[in-house]
Amino acid sequence: MPVTHLLAFDLGASSGRAILGSLANDRIVLKEIHRFENTMVYEEDHYHWDVMTLVSELKKGLWKCIEKEGITPQCIGIDTWGVDFGLLQTDGTLARKPFAYRDSITDTAMAEVFQRIPDEQLYAETGIQFMQFNSLFQLWALKKQYPDHLLSAGKILFMPDLLSYLLTGICYSEMTIASTSQMLDPKTRQWHMNLLQQLRLPTHLLEDLVEPGTIVGHILPEIQAEFGIGPVQVAAVAAHDTASAIAAVPACGSDWAYISSGTWSLMGVELDEPILTPDSFRFSFTNEGGIEGSTRFLKNITGMWLLQECKRIWDLDKAHDYASLAEMSKKAKGFRSLIDPDDPSFLNPENMIHSIQNYCEKTNQPKPETIPEITRCIFDSLALKYKYTLDQLLQITGKKINKMHLIGGGSQNQVLSQFTANALGMEVIAGPAEGTALGNLLLQAKAIGQVKNKEAIRSIVKRSVETKSYHPKQEAAWAKAYQRYKQIIE
Repeated sequence: MPVTHLLAFDLGASSGRAILGSLANDRIVLKEIHRFENTMVYEEDHYHWDVMTLVSELKKGLWKCIEKEGITPQCIGIDTWGVDFGLLQTDGTLARKPFAYRDSITDTAMAEVFQRIPDEQLYAETGIQFMQFNSLFQLWALKKQYPDHLLSAGKILFMPDLLSYLLTGICYSEMTIASTSQMLDPKTRQWHMNLLQQLRLPTHLLEDLVEPGTIVGHILPEIQAEFGIGPVQVAAVAAHDTASAIAAVPACGSDWAYISSGTWSLMGVELDEPILTPDSFRFSFTNEGGIEGSTRFLKNITGMWLLQECKRIWDLDKAHDYASLAEMSKKAKGFRSLIDPDDPSFLNPENMIHSIQNYCEKTNQPKPETIPEITRCIFDSLALKYKYTLDQLLQITGKKINKMHLIGGGSQNQVLSQFTANALGMEVIAGPAEGTALGNLLLQAKAIGQVKNKEAIRSIVKRSVETKSYHPKQEAAWAKAYQRYKQIIE
């Protein structure tokens, strides 16, 4: 059987990669061929994304695939983090660098929107967890603070769709990324025009929605000429990175949940319909679009961002890798200091170490001082927050969940994986670490007719990757720590 070559561009809020996928005989082999940094740039008192630099990196990835690997991919697809967007002017050029979701522009936006639409009503109409950087609040903040930007705009494109446009010249809005915006009706999976009109936000900027697994066009003729190649197809994959990752969960049946672990941890289940109940509102769960009409019912939890920011500071003195930090955490006493990863003080502090220490002092706990103590505090707290969130998830859905699939880069952290099994009291199946890239690539395969549906996608993943199971240990100690944890964060 001939090999199908596909190229996934997977961009997170701190780095991006180009990953070549080779599909044959219902197995897929991955090879990372390009990696690059993605950092917020601070300009004119705000944090932005340098989109044109990212486009340059995508082109480098395509060049490496063609020149170094000797492969012209049959298709490419792009996924990124959620909520952020760019504005195109009426002539199709980028208006300015997009705001980054950790910027302060939205600090007051959520409260201002709630003055016009009560939070309970807004949740009932959108089903999205309230976070101050949701696209709806970003758009509101732009209208209030930079109205000229909106007046001169012709289109709004979310980050993966914007990058795709700059490679193809074609405008569209992929459904899973649009579903993170708080501007969709979760029942119809269409733009909530009445909501936007009620807030007097422009609706003419919105593009038609495209379902994941759809061919949208080809790379621009000038890029074809630059690389000396013919047309390369571009697919709208599940453009929200978590949506691609969940598409690649190697699961069967319905008694499972997932944690997609990276900068953010996203815990949830795959459902046929959204849940818009008082409990889902009270516990701040979100209903985002999944593949083939499914709903990703989940909660966003601050994840490895905590450790990434601490590591950034530690590395100024001496470079550390994540594996060594995990090993060092074993030397510290467990449950000595615990934090709520989602406390607002951890969103974008100047010094994450100081923020963690201040939280512990504020909650009358010992202040973690050493690298092992701080790392152990983070791992303990994340695992216990997963347990806290799972309890809410079970209460809302009434589902029976017997195992947790841990996917994404965080699944390689053996210490946190074991702690997660200990805290949850159930089997944790870790892997694949490259879930997002796998989902991206296999949805390209679906778009070009090589894969039939999500069951086939997950079957290919199961045959192509190895996973590792973790079973609960020290359950009594973790149960006792959980009771203390709830007192701290509540």
